[in-house]
Amino acid sequence: MTVREAFSMSLDGVIVRTSQLGGSALSQAVQRGDVGAEWYSHRPSSPASWRAHALQVRASLDGVDWLSTLAPAFSATGAAADRLAQASARGVVVTTGQQPGLYGGPAYTWSKALCALSMADELAAAIDMPVAPVFWAASDDADWMEAAVTHVATARGLQTLSLVGPPTEGVAMADVPLGDLTAARAGLAAACGSAAQAGVLAAVDAAYVAHATVGAAYVQLLRTLLEPLGIAVLDAAHPAFRAASDRFLRHALTAALPVSEALSARTQAIAAAGYAPQVDVVDGLTLVFHSGVVSRGDGVQRVRVRVPIADAATVAREAEPGTLGANVLLRPVLERSLLPTLTYLAGPGELAYFAQVSPIASALGSPAPVVSPRWAGEVLDGDADRALDRLGVSEAALRDPHAAEQLVAQRLLDDGINDTLERLRVAIDAQLRALRDSVDGAGAPVSHDVIAGLSRDLTHRIDKFEHRVLGGVKRNEIEAMRELAYVRASLRPMGKSPERVLNLLPYLARFGVGLLLRLRDASASHAQSLVHGTRTSS
Repeated sequence: MTVREAFSMSLDGVIVRTSQLGGSALSQAVQRGDVGAEWYSHRPSSPASWRAHALQVRASLDGVDWLSTLAPAFSATGAAADRLAQASARGVVVTTGQQPGLYGGPAYTWSKALCALSMADELAAAIDMPVAPVFWAASDDADWMEAAVTHVATARGLQTLSLVGPPTEGVAMADVPLGDLTAARAGLAAACGSAAQAGVLAAVDAAYVAHATVGAAYVQLLRTLLEPLGIAVLDAAHPAFRAASDRFLRHALTAALPVSEALSARTQAIAAAGYAPQVDVVDGLTLVFHSGVVSRGDGVQRVRVRVPIADAATVAREAEPGTLGANVLLRPVLERSLLPTLTYLAGPGELAYFAQVSPIASALGSPAPVVSPRWAGEVLDGDADRALDRLGVSEAALRDPHAAEQLVAQRLLDDGINDTLERLRVAIDAQLRALRDSVDGAGAPVSHDVIAGLSRDLTHRIDKFEHRVLGGVKRNEIEAMRELAYVRASLRPMGKSPERVLNLLPYLARFGVGLLLRLRDASASHAQSLVHGTRTSS
């Protein structure tokens, strides 16, 4: 699949729009600029300051042939390999990343990657230096639930696709077999529709094969779709990467105590400022994982565990090469020590936890990474957007699990029934007021509380009757409710932005991989605002 092929695909019927990045109170404060200098490395805001930063980054790795060392972990081809080579010779890289998700995971995997491409292109033009976009595929991550499930929008609503398992604990996704994909692959094909582009599903089938692991399939799928656009994918579980990381991770173990103290102090400062730290600090544990083979059930698994501070020095001396790994807070510092990373483009959670990263870098005597907020965008099915208008429902109503169904049912309800019920409510209210007035005064046979109770009882019965009528409308108008389920799944699945829930592959299959370039173009203004220090209207 080539970039030329991507341009040839039809994109009629799909909408790409910028959305809010969102996140925790801390994340949003960082995005607004309310929090920054005290907890984060300074982010440049002009071409001149970005260039000065780029020169410093290159100088920090002067004499280090990082590309030759990591080339097997990149295994880059085509445009991605060319950009890496240029960055190695006289440039820098822009990074982003994500842990494995089934069939690529949520759409924001691709938003991140294409935002990195936009940022790299904008920076390259602004600082007159090659900038390569790099996607860090965290295939060494052990989060089974994140990797095993994805969601697709179908004509019948939201469908969940999942690996059959069994679930694993503490095992890197690079070591977890995919298992039987029959049901998940059938669900993906159904969501793609009969007019699916063969190249996209062929890429899926080439990556998600019976003998592959969860991590390896994820990496191959990303490379197939991103490398033609110039985005290199780094496999964080590759032996070459583990070997390159080994020295840094042993250093992190030997400095475990000062790292822990610095991290605890920063975490307390974040809490004292009224924010919730994104990552909880576990007392007594380092930020380094150590992997070992253990017996489980009928076989053995390579399981990773956090190294206790008390054992850190011993593990640093005795651990086998390739058995150490970084946790989420140590990873950005590790990356910056291996790559000439100008900035990491972060999602809302990542943006928040970077507040805890800079003291770790300082304690290790390493350069502190610079973080930038990524672009957030939604890919919407144009048919679903038009159906929303036909149904007379707002997007806001889709956030509530039942409001949209009630609105559609009420719209379909016969006006005569609506009017009759409303007149009945008015008449009952008037008669109850008259009854209350007639029994007012001393010696009344019943109290006002009794009449109020009667009012509540009658209102409850009318409401219950109306709900039964609405229920009948729902049953009688199955097609409208099915259409609403499709609209909800497409536009606000689980009440959230589709970027955070839906898998993008059905859209790529239906509208072509040129959709990835649409994402790149949509994120361009965000990249411009980061490079030139301006704010976008979004």
